[in-house]
Amino acid sequence: MKKMLTGIKSFKVKGISFLSILVLLLIWTISSTFKWVDPIFLPAPQSVWHSFISLIVEGYKGTSLATHVSTSLYRLFVALLLALFTAIPLGIICGYSKYILAIFDPIIEFYRPLPPLAYYALLVLWLGIDEGSKVALLFLSAFAPLFIATVAGVQRVPQDRINGALTLGASKLNVFVNIILPSALPDIVTGLRTSIGITYATLVAAEMVAATSGIGWMVLDTSKYMRSDIVFVGIIIMGLIAIFIDNIIRFYQRIAFSWIGK
Repeated sequence: MKKMLTGIKSFKVKGISFLSILVLLLIWTISSTFKWVDPIFLPAPQSVWHSFISLIVEGYKGTSLATHVSTSLYRLFVALLLALFTAIPLGIICGYSKYILAIFDPIIEFYRPLPPLAYYALLVLWLGIDEGSKVALLFLSAFAPLFIATVAGVQRVPQDRINGALTLGASKLNVFVNIILPSALPDIVTGLRTSIGITYATLVAAEMVAATSGIGWMVLDTSKYMRSDIVFVGIIIMGLIAIFIDNIIRFYQRIAFSWIGK
């Protein structure tokens, strides 16, 4: 009975979300049909759909839509993988040792609030205009929130749990692997969600300089020619990809950490 009520409640919530999307589409359609807003700023849904089909068939400036999307996702996932393999181990160590945290924390806290474009010029000077500077910018955007979430997760682990394991003969490595990492994992995954959001938002900035492909570059390039229909296509595609990635992580959270809050 309880599962049935939970299912009904979940269905209602999804229904409300679906209804809100329909209302938004209806307002968009009515506004564009009666031209309450200039089509240059708000193209009709039909125009956006036709542009989407045209991009699939013809591409944009000699490059297919699939290539633009895959190029951006490649930059994104390479940066995220680098952040995963550096921010999480370093965050665990810094969360465990205040002395090591004191070394890295000022550096990370200094660059974390800086706008990406503020130091992107330096990255271009150091790494060139190719993929290196773009991936580096995305990596720095992903690193800070993931590192901070990992440190916070480790620091929340009860000291009694660690002391108990050490008393029973566990080595420091065993404590890291079997106690600290599993206990901090929910915070790490939450930090990953935040990290992906920030990195995804930085993707457009990364593709502003000397890029000839990528969904962010396509949006920026078409905006120069007032092609708002293609701009809308790019924005919708980026939004749907972001929702898809976030839903995968949220699904993992529900499965792996179903005990949280209970």
